[in-house]
Amino acid sequence: MATSTTRAPAGEEPPSPTRTTDAPRRRGALLHRLDVKGAPYAFVAPFFVVFAAFSFYPLVYTSWISLHRVELATLDVMEWVALDNYVELWGDERFWNALANTITIGVISTVPQLLMALGLAHLLNYRMRASLFFRVASLVPYATSVAAAALVFTMIFERDFGMINWALSTVGIDPVDWEADKWPAQVAISTIVIWRWTGYNALLYLAAMQAIPADRYEAASLDGASRWKQFTHVTVPGIRSTIVFTIVLSTIGATQLFGEPLIFGQGPNGVTGGADNQYQTLGLLLYEEGWKNYQMGRSATVAWAMFLLLVLVFVVQRLIKRLRSRTS
Repeated sequence: MATSTTRAPAGEEPPSPTRTTDAPRRRGALLHRLDVKGAPYAFVAPFFVVFAAFSFYPLVYTSWISLHRVELATLDVMEWVALDNYVELWGDERFWNALANTITIGVISTVPQLLMALGLAHLLNYRMRASLFFRVASLVPYATSVAAAALVFTMIFERDFGMINWALSTVGIDPVDWEADKWPAQVAISTIVIWRWTGYNALLYLAAMQAIPADRYEAASLDGASRWKQFTHVTVPGIRSTIVFTIVLSTIGATQLFGEPLIFGQGPNGVTGGADNQYQTLGLLLYEEGWKNYQMGRSATVAWAMFLLLVLVFVVQRLIKRLRSRTS
């Protein structure tokens, strides 16, 4: 029986079976490489998109506004003034007063807050009855709104009928005008901040303490270390990174302090930080320049001054850390 065979035309090579399967394999390999290398970028892309839209773009646009004279009523009309806003801010006594108030309120509120949070976390770390209740209760102030907390503490620190002055009068101390005097006002505002954030920081410290291996405490107790020495030589070094993290968060929060002093002022004095700006922070100065004086360019300048202040604090912290690592 005769069989017919197909021959390739003259001058052409017969199709190779390997060539027909190479293309799908190459496409599969390419898709696999895209899946392995491109998937991580696809997963993190939403964060960077949101960051660019709501953080990076406002930061750049604010820096652009700070170089212009812009009024709130006519945001589309900008007059180029270069660095004049920064020069005027440098010579403005209100800025230095607000900066000093921000630093003092930040120190008064941050140092006791973190020390109390560390002690509270150390107590909650022990086995005790209703420990879950106390842990949840320590988080209640953080869940409370700033407005509600500030209003309650404003009534507590009220001059004529406040609970604090009533308690002082029972021991023969004259009433204190907490809102009119500089240091009493800053202490009162710091009390609100301490009340709201101590429990939150305590839970952060507690989570870090529970991650410390138990054998470290066993070895310390075998060496004769007391509870206090275990706390200072085992617990604190074990949560050092968390302590640095809370210091950074507290510094950022102190720099952006706004709601507590605004509501504590009970009216127009809240924006100016009192009649004599005795407790005006950088956040209040930013709000006053932009939404009371209608000078958005100067308001943006204050915002950038706050940002540069945080950058300076971060740089100083890194330098101190490097110096310690070299000396150790």
